[in-house]
Amino acid sequence: MAAEGVSIRPAKREDVPAIVRMLADDFLGKDRERVTDPLPQSYYDAFDRVAASGNLHMVVATDTSGAVVGSLQLCILPGLSSQGATRALIEDVRVDGKLRGQGVGEVLIRWAIGEAKNRGCYLVELLTSRARVDAQRFYVKLGFTESHAGMTLKL
Repeated sequence: MAAEGVSIRPAKREDVPAIVRMLADDFLGKDRERVTDPLPQSYYDAFDRVAASGNLHMVVATDTSGAVVGSLQLCILPGLSSQGATRALIEDVRVDGKLRGQGVGEVLIRWAIGEAKNRGCYLVELLTSRARVDAQRFYVKLGFTESHAGMTLKL
């Protein structure tokens, strides 16, 4: 069931510290992110690039007090395949560790699916680490199916 009182809004620059804290709050993110005060400028520069793009959407979930309790990035990807279809890619889904399992993630994902439909996307994709077994179960519960083998190349 979706979390009561959770709403979705576009992320603001002042949300960056809360988003980065959530990105760092798991066994994979803790080694990738740098949560310092102040945050490295690279996070703000990246946020500015996302905000300036017409096809990238960073959103946050907030509770009734306005506190940031989740976030995700939605990428709208026009393409030639599938007869010129547009697809959506959901990335960097995070929920405050104290609230996991309480429906915040579902609110975020359902928002992203609705936004993808509104933008004429024919499908929604997401990637998750093979190590994130709980996340995989969560996405299957919401109707996602395993369909591709994801591959990466670090540069």
